Amino acid sequence: MDAWQYILVYYISISIPSVIITVYDKIAAIKKAVRIPEKTLMAFAALGGAAAMYVTMKAIRHKTLHKKFMIGLPVFIILHTLIIGLSYYFLITK
Repeated sequence: MDAWQYILVYYISISIPSVIITVYDKIAAIKKAVRIPEKTLMAFAALGGAAAMYVTMKAIRHKTLHKKFMIGLPVFIILHTLIIGLSYYFLITK
């Protein structure tokens, strides 16, 4: 498998649970049930689920008033984009 396929599989593998826990947290908030800690949500975002989590939060209107998420997730997305771009430059083009 090519290096880019591994990267794609990784991002899909972290994005799916990121979406699931975001939706679960929204449902738990509505039902006043046990919530997912914000640290856990941010950890999934930092590990690569930020883009999927950001789109999900906007779509279901969850935590959109929390600056931690509405600023933090785009920052993670930019960092992930830079990491992928630099990886491409140093691993593929050389």
